[in-house]
Amino acid sequence: MSAETVRGEPKLQDVKMHLLRPTEPGIGIVTRNERCTASKKAAGFVRHIEIDVTGTPLVGQCWPGQSLGVIPDGVDGHGKPHKVRLYSLSSPLAGCDGQGRVYATTVKRSIDEHWDNHTLFLGVASNFLCDRQPGDKIMLSGPAGKRFVLPADPNAHDYLFFATGTGIAPYRGMILDLIGKGCTSRITLVMGSPYATDLIYHDFFLGIAEKHRNFTYLTAISREKAEGRSGLYVQDRLAVDRDHLLPQLSDERNLIYICGLAGMELGIFQQLALILQGDALEQYLRVDAAAMSDIRRWDRRMIHKEVRPTRRIMMEVYA
Repeated sequence: MSAETVRGEPKLQDVKMHLLRPTEPGIGIVTRNERCTASKKAAGFVRHIEIDVTGTPLVGQCWPGQSLGVIPDGVDGHGKPHKVRLYSLSSPLAGCDGQGRVYATTVKRSIDEHWDNHTLFLGVASNFLCDRQPGDKIMLSGPAGKRFVLPADPNAHDYLFFATGTGIAPYRGMILDLIGKGCTSRITLVMGSPYATDLIYHDFFLGIAEKHRNFTYLTAISREKAEGRSGLYVQDRLAVDRDHLLPQLSDERNLIYICGLAGMELGIFQQLALILQGDALEQYLRVDAAAMSDIRRWDRRMIHKEVRPTRRIMMEVYA
């Protein structure tokens, strides 16, 4: 079911897609590869990787919110070339170089065990990318995606961004685009992680918040005590910071973007239903009467059925 339309629905940026196909990829060259978590003691390994796409159709055409396809070198267990994996862009349209020639992505190493024999499992594409050194070549496709992007008129809207984990990637690029173009709209970023050491681009966002009064940066740490609270998830910020967020949420200019682990959207929807009423809620969600009578018992199977997000909510969630 498609999202329902409401007053204030954004006209999204018109972006190009599939300028490079996986069957005919282009070549990018790594120019930078560094860790981007708040501490070297972070539980996971997350890296900021910049790639020069000079000489490909990607130059100047990759919008934050879109993804690049990466095709790892080598073959899989069946002797076939590896399939393309998509990684969100974490750079603005003008790229990291200001010329649209160098784009960035944010990659977490996938390290796990096989359930059956407990042997080590390494994600093919994530570890391939994280191992690349400046000067290394990467096969690329894309860009992909047209729904999770900024509006064509950024100043016509305010923005409430929710992220967990590497779901922070598109917001880095979006916020750089908004700030760089002189956007004076309200921009609020809520970043969730298990521990403070796991926060990604933490110093970067703190720096932007210090320089730009229209940008608010909030964190939600779920597995340690912070700000006198423990177990704070991104949706909890809607209650904890209600006085700050309610005016923005109640304004028909406002848009909500959600990016990160699947399931986070449910908690956000429930909290919206708890703090908003009438037209203020219907800007974002259309909820059946039966579901509205028992908000805390919602589950993900109800989304797009009894609980229907409007086009004022953009989502990019993954397992």
